[in-house]
Amino acid sequence: MKINAAGLLLCTFLVGCGSGEAPFGNDATADPPGTDEDGGTIESDRSLPPGTASPEADDSIFRKEARNADSGDGFAEGVRYIAEDDTFYVDNLPFDGGDDTPYIRGQAVGSFGEYAVYEAVSQYPDSLNGNPINQFTHRAIYGVSRSGETEFAIIRTGAYQNYGFGGFVYERNGRVVMPTVGQALYNGKGAGLRDYIGRGGMDYVTADVQVAIDFDDFNEDTGVYEGAVDGFVFNKRIFDLAGNEITDNVVERINENNNASLRGIPTTVFSVGPNVMDENGEITGEVTTPFGNSSGQAVEYGTGTYYGILSGDNAEELVGIVVTESTVDTQSVTVRDTIGFTIYREALE
Repeated sequence: MKINAAGLLLCTFLVGCGSGEAPFGNDATADPPGTDEDGGTIESDRSLPPGTASPEADDSIFRKEARNADSGDGFAEGVRYIAEDDTFYVDNLPFDGGDDTPYIRGQAVGSFGEYAVYEAVSQYPDSLNGNPINQFTHRAIYGVSRSGETEFAIIRTGAYQNYGFGGFVYERNGRVVMPTVGQALYNGKGAGLRDYIGRGGMDYVTADVQVAIDFDDFNEDTGVYEGAVDGFVFNKRIFDLAGNEITDNVVERINENNNASLRGIPTTVFSVGPNVMDENGEITGEVTTPFGNSSGQAVEYGTGTYYGILSGDNAEELVGIVVTESTVDTQSVTVRDTIGFTIYREALE
């Protein structure tokens, strides 16, 4: 099925500013355990996203973006993928088709490597007379690991002057046996979406992702299992919704606005510090994206947060999300990258 794009209300203001069915979370149609009706976060000194209220290493863990009515974050619910007909469902997002209408595999861009791309229908019929109603632009990125034990989804829209209503989810569908000594290196690819404050529109983003974990340190001075996490999101490439690569245009804009001579988009770096990992295999911490301009001055391209869950009897895979914001990319506009990944502890090729 191919539906002609209509482009209604491209820059609307936000109000108030595998086989079979595999749902995310135990009850993907309702707020996950541990959240209130407004999507408030679980109590945690590490600021984990809402989701599984009492996580354990021996069980599945589900997380979703915290809800924010001002920005539109975290409103995506009922996220599920149907392998039988390769369709993707999302609930609670306005003007993305009816609740019974799936997102279909992307027409211009169907995937980025192992990560699938889905898009909402561009028109939906009036329930009385069948007249077509133009829908907002929505895109979803879905990734599942080789084992099927971890997966993520990111849903964003380019139809608002603010970020707009969307969200991300990620989960482990099993257990992890956490190492208590040694170190581990995880490598793989990531893919996601870029949206904006200050203008409508949306782009795709891909990257290489590398994460290292030191299970020996930091020490357990607090009585809570601790470790150290380092990581990089690099070789970022940007594509418009038609699939055209626009990385060079973005880099040129960054250079012009910051007196720089970059050859690529700056690398996002995990900040190393204590209290970022727990005994259940969950990690979360801050990221920065520094670079130097032509005058030797340090510039911060963007900041943000990483989230992840380890999985496997040897903690051999890691699913996660990295969210960064930048005001350096474009003048008078904030850009947000939301990148998901499933990466692995394996020998380098």
